[in-house]
Amino acid sequence: MDDMKLQQLVEEISLNYFHKPFNHQVTFNKRLRTTGGRYLLRSHNIDINPKYYIEHGLEEIIGIIKHELCHYHLHLEGKGYKHGDKDFKDLLKEVGAPRFCKPLKKEIKSNSAPLIYKCKSCSLIYKRKRKVDTTRLVCGKCGGKIYLYKKG
Repeated sequence: MDDMKLQQLVEEISLNYFHKPFNHQVTFNKRLRTTGGRYLLRSHNIDINPKYYIEHGLEEIIGIIKHELCHYHLHLEGKGYKHGDKDFKDLLKEVGAPRFCKPLKKEIKSNSAPLIYKCKSCSLIYKRKRKVDTTRLVCGKCGGKIYLYKKG
């Protein structure tokens, strides 16, 4: 599915479920990581996470679109559009939109193995997830130089 088909889908859902037109833009945004979609308050546009379409299919995307359209229409009407507002919760139930989307499978990071640093003086071991600048940092116990002992 491309952005044009997504735009048509959102416009159809808006008319069928909310009986109001969607007059702004909707796009797939690959940079979204932890959410299925987002409604942008200033531009009134909607971003959808394409990973949800790939992993969960069209039904999940339709649910996410309904959820974001609830934010959209309530905000434009000046009603409570936030997750905790009664207007928002009522409209979610009315159109059958999910409050939360299914979680994505977690991506495994390639460098998730810990880095192990060691003090040259007292042999104290430090485990870190990120690299440490060994020219600036010293041992917290004795003040000795630390070095990269091994990559996890």
